[in-house]
Amino acid sequence: MRLIKGVESRPFLHLQSSLFLGSRRFPSAALFGIFNRLPQRSRQFTSAIMQVTRSSSPKKIPLGVEETSLEEYASQAKLLKEFTEIPTIDKAWTFKSSDGDDTWAMFLIGQPNLLENKKRTFILSSHISIKSNSDVGSNWSPFPVEMSGASAFVPSPSGSKLLVIRNKENDLPTSLEIWCSSQLEKEWRIPRTIHGSVYVDGWFEGISWNQEEDMIAYVAEEPIKQRPTFNHLGFKIEGNSDDCNSWKGQGALEEDWGETYPGKQKPALFVLDVSSGEVRAVKGIDESISTGQVVWAPYSSDTLEKYLVFVGWTSEDCTIGSSSRKLGMKYCSNRPCALFAVKAPVPESMAQKLTETNDVSRTVEAIQLTGGTNSAFFPRFSPDGKYLVFLSAKSAVDSGAHSATNSLHRMDWRADGKLTSSGNIVDVIPVVTHSEEGCFPGLYCPFFLSHPWLPDGQTLVLCSFWGSKQAIVSVDILSHKILNISPVDSPCSWNALAVDGDSILAVCSSPIEPPKIKYGRPGDVTQGNVVWNWQDISGPFSNYSSKVDEMISTHHFSIMTIPVGSSECLSRGAQMPMEAIFVASTRSSAQMFQEGLNNDSLNPLIVIVHGGPHSVSLTSYSKSHAFLAYLGFNLLIVNYRGSLGFGEEALQSLPGKIGLQDVGDVIKAIDHVIEKKLADPSKIAVLGGSHGGFLTTHLIGQAPDRFVAAAVRNPVCNISSMVGTSDIPDWCYVETYGKDGKAYITEAPSINQLGDMYSKSPISHISKVKTPIIFLLGAKDLRVPVNNGLQYARALKERGAEVKVIVFPNDIHSIDRPQSDFESFLNIGVWFKKFCQ
Repeated sequence: MRLIKGVESRPFLHLQSSLFLGSRRFPSAALFGIFNRLPQRSRQFTSAIMQVTRSSSPKKIPLGVEETSLEEYASQAKLLKEFTEIPTIDKAWTFKSSDGDDTWAMFLIGQPNLLENKKRTFILSSHISIKSNSDVGSNWSPFPVEMSGASAFVPSPSGSKLLVIRNKENDLPTSLEIWCSSQLEKEWRIPRTIHGSVYVDGWFEGISWNQEEDMIAYVAEEPIKQRPTFNHLGFKIEGNSDDCNSWKGQGALEEDWGETYPGKQKPALFVLDVSSGEVRAVKGIDESISTGQVVWAPYSSDTLEKYLVFVGWTSEDCTIGSSSRKLGMKYCSNRPCALFAVKAPVPESMAQKLTETNDVSRTVEAIQLTGGTNSAFFPRFSPDGKYLVFLSAKSAVDSGAHSATNSLHRMDWRADGKLTSSGNIVDVIPVVTHSEEGCFPGLYCPFFLSHPWLPDGQTLVLCSFWGSKQAIVSVDILSHKILNISPVDSPCSWNALAVDGDSILAVCSSPIEPPKIKYGRPGDVTQGNVVWNWQDISGPFSNYSSKVDEMISTHHFSIMTIPVGSSECLSRGAQMPMEAIFVASTRSSAQMFQEGLNNDSLNPLIVIVHGGPHSVSLTSYSKSHAFLAYLGFNLLIVNYRGSLGFGEEALQSLPGKIGLQDVGDVIKAIDHVIEKKLADPSKIAVLGGSHGGFLTTHLIGQAPDRFVAAAVRNPVCNISSMVGTSDIPDWCYVETYGKDGKAYITEAPSINQLGDMYSKSPISHISKVKTPIIFLLGAKDLRVPVNNGLQYARALKERGAEVKVIVFPNDIHSIDRPQSDFESFLNIGVWFKKFCQ
């Protein structure tokens, strides 16, 4: 503050609301009267003091927001909200109308609720009809119906009933509801003494109606184990009932299944009798087995005893050595598992009949069905009950890679119900090691439909990654014929929602266009293959905001094929070209150069790298990517070698070479677009999460002059510290050493092993980093615990780098809660705008 001549410098406190003169305090209401009675010189002095104070008072800038970025934050937040509000089509079910010709479709829609910080789910129905000219017509219900508090919806086979599951928090009972076409028929609240929350996560999840629709099998957490109780006298040996004068202790540590499964230790099987409301635990399953993905085995109408088929994971196979610690399960198909069959519990009325027929003497222990393989999941019975098909991730189990190429298998199911521990397992689709360009690259199946069969009873409909796209494929389980039935020339990604007789309800989307509903029907036969006809179903999902419509009309994308070079030490599949998805505005890229424009006219480029590393970026819609593209960035989304969808040899070429081969692949992709004059080398940023964050921090360390900005979400920065804190320490060994890493796995790595992990980590290159970088970290991340990113960020700050860190205290690895996801990508957008002008 510049001092006024002749006046002593003293602080003037609260001058905006009151004025201190001597020892008296005058409210601001009296200030102007006093001011007017002051001599002229005194008035000048006081006016000057008030002016200085007003100009120096600090603005209320939000924490973590720069004053120069306030308008940018406001503008981008408004834009991001428009992209965030676009609903997602999560699931669909189809039901034949009463005349049998038309179809009723019920869609489960998701939409973020930013104010309540949770996902809003609602149901929207449509009547789908085939017109005389073979066009598809649709008649939508006027409004969706929000399903507040519902965790899962499972229609019965006939479509006459709907099971609604509501998992409650704070140890409250789980609610099971049965709805008919007009009302709630039945409701039960299952106390935690019977079982905990029902699993609805898509992996352990298994909810299955029997064919008479009077029994429902499902997977839920085992009942809460009794914990020690204390009161004012100490430990209560007896009478452990809850009362206001005692409290529950914690007891011993119970290992859970890691990321996304906190507190989930033991998924178990239960059966609900819809008539009586009785819930029974399924007996005969070994205590060491965690269960999931249960389905009813086929049976005849006069069968008294019925079987359940389920996937079982044994604790011994999913731990380190003899440790009781469970390894993380989410996104980890390398955990050994098998199919089992077990008798379903029967109602009391049936028990008497079984006694009379002496059937109770038969064994009740679960029987392992797939003794010949170490991986079997997603069981489905053929409609005629003759075959049981399942998926296998044996390649992942054998190699240790957390995801790898799948195989599909078939086994006979005996009509007499007699089970054997090792049935005749037939390979329907084996693991594809490598393929020629455009040919089937192998099976990479993220899920199975509940009812995936076409009317012939032997053709299965699957979704599978096919390079950088997701395709819908049909598989004849007897002839083993595979056919891509989504449009081959479409660069979009396709997702099957439901099989409707001989037709398929699906969605397709692209990086620049939100999902559209499609209806596919088999058409003419060309060269021995059925060509499917896909038509749009017009609906309420295409009413986007003007900015989203503008994004669709002003951007384009393509799939680039990028050579990686040949080498004698690489397998044939590892020498095949990799792919990258390039998204640009119409006025950027090659068109500009055809018009004679220079690099200054090119949009800045964001290089986006996926995690895993054995995952894949698809040509499907992403609101976050669309938002960044609309901001004025071109996107280069790289599927480096090791990604899913390109054959097993390419995938297995990466473990043991992380931080080297994958980094080199990303740099090759960047050089490719620069050579094509699609990118300005002085305006490139990089973004990634998890292993994508590993690559991002490696890139700014190994190529410090190539990037003007970087952003990471829960990055792997130091494998040597992650190995002792992650729920998947085996990942650290396998990705560091390759297949040999399986033999090294231990909770106590040697100093040499820690050194190897450190040398493969981005932190080993930290002294060269000078790129401004923003960190988005979830404090409850069990996969890459928050201290991994914090250590790297603090070390960068120590070296004077420009770093910003935002920690989301209640988020896990994915940072996908609506408010956190919103704030995360808003900060990324502002960060990149700041440095990529």
